[in-house]
Amino acid sequence: MRRILHIDASYSSESSVSRILSQEFITAWKMFHPEDAIVYRDLGHFPVPYINEAWITAVHSPPESHTPETIEALRESNILLEEFLAVDCYVFGVPMYGFTIPARLKAYLEHLIRVGCTYEVSKNGVRGLVHGKKALFITSRGGNYPPGSPFGEDHQEPYLRTIFSSFGITDIQFVNASNLVLGDREQSISTAQATLQTLAAHW
Repeated sequence: MRRILHIDASYSSESSVSRILSQEFITAWKMFHPEDAIVYRDLGHFPVPYINEAWITAVHSPPESHTPETIEALRESNILLEEFLAVDCYVFGVPMYGFTIPARLKAYLEHLIRVGCTYEVSKNGVRGLVHGKKALFITSRGGNYPPGSPFGEDHQEPYLRTIFSSFGITDIQFVNASNLVLGDREQSISTAQATLQTLAAHW
């Protein structure tokens, strides 16, 4: 049995394409893998706290020096970290906001950037500590943003690949529903749906 962490990051509800697609994938996944467990977190509607000075102090100091303030600063953060490390696969529904990811998703990811837990630093550089896991990012975008696009640059996929690779997670796949505003919206959604149905059986 595998454990899947399913996260939605859109601030919208029923109108969110990324939510619709991620839920359709999970529904199909359950049909093919009924024994697997799904853990769900809705960052768009239930945001995690932003890290602050107390959090930074806590993660860079020994536990015996922690104060009630630093202990509290890590309380929810530790829950997020333990949840992240306890699963086998990640499924993210991520809209593109301002050419990148939603602020609430970035706030979540900052809780996971924990030296000694998700990565380590040595004279040879940064090495990820989270191995044997894979991630699927299901994104929605108003346009299409190849290099040199007149409509802007994609800072969403490169950032997510970089941060997850720094954790040691390199089995990463993207299914992008692009051109939802600047192109054929229905065709883009249909193509993403077909890709996700195939992935649900074989990912």
